[in-house]
Amino acid sequence: MTAGRPPAPLAGRLAHWTTRRWLRAGAGAALVLLAVLGSVGLWAQNRASAITSDLVGTRSPSLSNAIRLEAALVNQETGIRGYGMTGEPAFLEPYRLGVSAEKTAVNRLHELLVGDAAGRADLDAVLARARTWQQSIAVPVSRAPAGAPVALATERAGQGKAAFDQLRQAMTRQQSHLTTTRVEAVTDLGRAEDVRNGVFTAIALVIVLLAAAVFEGLRRGVNDPLSRLASDADRVTRGDFHHHITASGPADLRTLGTGMESMRSRLADELATSENRRLLLDEQTVELKRSNEELEQFAYIASHDLQEPLRKVSSFSQLLQRRYGDQLDDRARQYIDYAVDGANRMQVLISDLLAFSRIGRIHDSEESVDLSDLVDATLESLSISIEESGARVTRDNLPTVTGDATQLGMLWQNLLTNAIKFRHPDRSPEIHIEIATESGMWRFTVTDNGIGIDAQYADRIFVIFQRLHPKDRYPGTGIGLAMCKKIVEHHGGTIALEKTTEPGTRISFTLPHTAPGTHAAPQP
Repeated sequence: MTAGRPPAPLAGRLAHWTTRRWLRAGAGAALVLLAVLGSVGLWAQNRASAITSDLVGTRSPSLSNAIRLEAALVNQETGIRGYGMTGEPAFLEPYRLGVSAEKTAVNRLHELLVGDAAGRADLDAVLARARTWQQSIAVPVSRAPAGAPVALATERAGQGKAAFDQLRQAMTRQQSHLTTTRVEAVTDLGRAEDVRNGVFTAIALVIVLLAAAVFEGLRRGVNDPLSRLASDADRVTRGDFHHHITASGPADLRTLGTGMESMRSRLADELATSENRRLLLDEQTVELKRSNEELEQFAYIASHDLQEPLRKVSSFSQLLQRRYGDQLDDRARQYIDYAVDGANRMQVLISDLLAFSRIGRIHDSEESVDLSDLVDATLESLSISIEESGARVTRDNLPTVTGDATQLGMLWQNLLTNAIKFRHPDRSPEIHIEIATESGMWRFTVTDNGIGIDAQYADRIFVIFQRLHPKDRYPGTGIGLAMCKKIVEHHGGTIALEKTTEPGTRISFTLPHTAPGTHAAPQP
């Protein structure tokens, strides 16, 4: 048989107790103590009640009825003595009343003295003496003829006095015993009440002490550790991230303090890392600012210094073609056309790049823009293209949004221009602009019946310079949808190509729901 591991010390085991376990243990101990004291108090209360019931229901009524029995027998003796001396019938009335009162008192005493052997013995002694006196004196005298003194009363006067004196002695002993038992009961009642009052006083004192113990236990075990924890956390909150958080109190509060200390340590590490990143970001910001300044200088050069030579190349090439065209062969004229076309396309590309770079940098105002008016103005500027292509454009009643009117105008112009440009050769363009709301955003959808875009190119079409068709078939720089994406995202929305089973293209974009708008039937 091997010896087991010795039990851990009590302090070590208590160190693992949580607040809930301490509360349960304290509440359990308090309930057990109160239950014991309550049981003792209930016993004391029941004992006092039992003594009171015995005193009120038995002892005092027994003494009272013993006194009534004595009064009834005295009335009998008085009536018999008066009747024996005078023979007057009126003296028999007290005797008869005394006999009736005697029966009542005796019956009540029989009920009260059940289980009291000494009391029953005293009552039997009284009744025996009473029957001796009644049989020898009272009954014979009461039956004598009225009208004259009763000779028997005179003859038995001494015998009657001796018999009634013995009866008095028996009644005195009975009343003395009953008085003694009543006094003892009163004494016992006083002691029981003292015990009861003492027990209830002890209960009240224990309740007060328990309340004080609970308050002190909560203060030391919960309030003080929480206060220290709150003080440490407040110092950390105010920026002292190197202040150590001390864990104390029950196991769960220590676990909480340890967790907060771990969190503080991680926050301190993250803060140090964040500070290093901030310093690096500041350096990168300075570098980015410098790069932006260089980009702005490049944009200025591109808009002035680069376009001017291109215009000269184009102008002099065209001048060369007009002046010496009849002296040039077909190949030379073709080379000149290539030079002019390249210069013109380079100018358009530079202009588009400048417009793309200026989004969010040059044009960036915040104003209310009525999109219905803006789209109408865009359609007016595209009226020649719409008329030549036979396009039909319809739209819902568009809302008012907050943004830059110039950028939003460029957005609509690019979308509508593409819908007209990439039309199907066998049908006239049908373009519709619809509006819907979702999650606090306006969703705009531009639908056309043109040549459409394959779903595999859904992301590629919004990348700058990405073209899906050769430039000799559909002219352009491939920057229009990239510009639309940049404008929409700058305004806090998204843009995407939607799948459709109908011929044509559906491009959908969102803008913040910053201004109220209404919906109406499509308008041509």
